[in-house]
Amino acid sequence: MQDIKLDQKKIRSFRFRTFIKWLKRVLLVVVILLIGLGIFVKFDAPAAADITDNYIRPLIGDQQVIFIENIFFSISDIADNIIYKFKAPESPQFLDQGKNLITSPELDHTPIIPNESFKPLSGEGIWHNLSSALFPDKEVMATTFIRPDPQRSYAIVSIVEINTKLLGINAIAGTKEPGGSLGNPGPGVVPQSVADNNTLVGAFNGGFLYADGKYGMVVGDKTYAPLQVDAGTIATYSDGSIKIFNYTGDNLGTNVVFARQNGPLILENNDRTTMTPEEYKKVLGRVLHSKKELVRGTYTWRSGIGINKMGNLLYAAGNNLSPMTLADALRMAGALSAVQLDINPSQVHFYVFNKNSKGTYDSIPLNKELQSLNHPARYFNGSSRDFFYLYKK
Repeated sequence: MQDIKLDQKKIRSFRFRTFIKWLKRVLLVVVILLIGLGIFVKFDAPAAADITDNYIRPLIGDQQVIFIENIFFSISDIADNIIYKFKAPESPQFLDQGKNLITSPELDHTPIIPNESFKPLSGEGIWHNLSSALFPDKEVMATTFIRPDPQRSYAIVSIVEINTKLLGINAIAGTKEPGGSLGNPGPGVVPQSVADNNTLVGAFNGGFLYADGKYGMVVGDKTYAPLQVDAGTIATYSDGSIKIFNYTGDNLGTNVVFARQNGPLILENNDRTTMTPEEYKKVLGRVLHSKKELVRGTYTWRSGIGINKMGNLLYAAGNNLSPMTLADALRMAGALSAVQLDINPSQVHFYVFNKNSKGTYDSIPLNKELQSLNHPARYFNGSSRDFFYLYKK
């Protein structure tokens, strides 16, 4: 009898050791995969995003992908926090920034007061011309950068002010997003007429995947995804007016050029919007929604668009941001109302286009950080995601 008990203990001990060995191997594989994912995302973010969305996500499910992404972004933010305790952040290098300061009365060139928590970086809060070959003698866009988070000196937000008196904006639905799953794929390319007429000035990212919020998009008389009530919406109209507002279900009328939604407003009347926990989840994007996260936010690349008192658009993009620090950046830049656009490094992009002698377009990313994250050919070859483009009126 004693021998049987000893044998059972040995069996349980053997099973326990086997389980521990199996667990260690699984953890090792997970760590290797996470490290590999981090390296892959770091050096080829667009390819990583495509593989994740097209292959890994359908295979293992939304929540598992979200879990892995959240671990990666959290580790990345912690690593940056440690690194920048010993390293001073640097001003972003805008790649097509004119040397002259902004003087156009059609652009708000009031310097932005830098965050008092840090010593200002060179050029912080000062507006400069973002030149366009179509406007050699006019200032149609301006750029600067700011740091909205008093806890993160390395969270740097690039801002572009867009002169809406000279530039128009339109939206293009992607070949897959947001309407592909609903049987409403979009063209995914800049209209040929715009490209041929040499009126294209720039382009930047749109909103979330449809699966990550089911936010609506309408272009002309085509509904790619139905509009949702109580969602932040940017819309333009045939008279040239632009609005960023909370959609309440009213008929937008027949003169709408486009309407695109992406979560609740993050700014209204130049102040952060008050959100319930459920509403805040909607602006976090494709990240985990734990109670702790609702307090601190998830820090990743984010982008947003706002409108200022002059009626000009403000595009913002930056690293290590929560929805609230993105809102603070847009508010500091003068936005009265704003909505978040897409998030995560592979999905944030802004390009200026100039037509060359070959009849094609040279593309200039907003700054060096965005240059390493994106490929501009998507706008002409067929983007699976929606985007906005700027054109000469």
